[in-house]
Amino acid sequence: MRLSQASRWTMGVITAIVLAFIYVPLLLVLINSFNSDRAFGWPPKGFTFEWWSRAAQNEGVRAALATSVEVAIVATAVSLVLGTMLALALQRYSFFGKQTINMLAILPIALPGIITGIALNNFFTTIMGLSLSLWTVIIAHATFCMVTVLNNTQARLQQMNSRLEEASADLGAGVFRTFWSVTFPQMRSALLAGGLLSFALSFDEIIVTTFTIGASDQTLPVWILQNLFRPNQAPIVNVVAVFLIVVSIIPIWLAQRLSDNSSLGR
Repeated sequence: MRLSQASRWTMGVITAIVLAFIYVPLLLVLINSFNSDRAFGWPPKGFTFEWWSRAAQNEGVRAALATSVEVAIVATAVSLVLGTMLALALQRYSFFGKQTINMLAILPIALPGIITGIALNNFFTTIMGLSLSLWTVIIAHATFCMVTVLNNTQARLQQMNSRLEEASADLGAGVFRTFWSVTFPQMRSALLAGGLLSFALSFDEIIVTTFTIGASDQTLPVWILQNLFRPNQAPIVNVVAVFLIVVSIIPIWLAQRLSDNSSLGR
């Protein structure tokens, strides 16, 4: 379909407006992290690295960062195992209720975070009688991070030739040998992409985390929420926000590159 000159200009203007609406506020956060004016007056009166230095020396920020990394790594590992197993079951086998299970597995990422958070909070505290901790946060994150692994793995399995696995079985290889030698090498990049997206999702998650974390624990997004309206911490919050933006962008960019390279490789 060929578009007229007017249509192309109109679409270009609309696209520019949408992108500006999304990214200009992020640019302001970046600029304010170097703004020497503690009240963030505009235009900035000067630029300084003082807030970055204070953020690096802040014990609360460093502890929250370590917690976020720990939670994201463990949640990603759990998601990779469960998402891969579920994708193989849904893609390679036929059984009663297959479509229902597929829908239920994807549902956590489609539900509003506050609904998921309240439901998991009730499950942990009321039904299971557990105290909220980092483990409850990890389990909560795995419920929606698993979806990214599931989707990536299912898409790759659909593109793979199942006859290679059948040939491996005919030659005497068992299920695990076939998976390790035939299936896994073909889906490795999809798993890596899904793992990177899972890490990014877990690292900057705030709503579900708020409902499932213990009172003595803090992730980096929770630290931001608790310090956002404290005047003395406002400049440091901007620095931490910029760090979160970068940490979120890098895994997504890498995952996109992996997906593009895999497509070219086929």
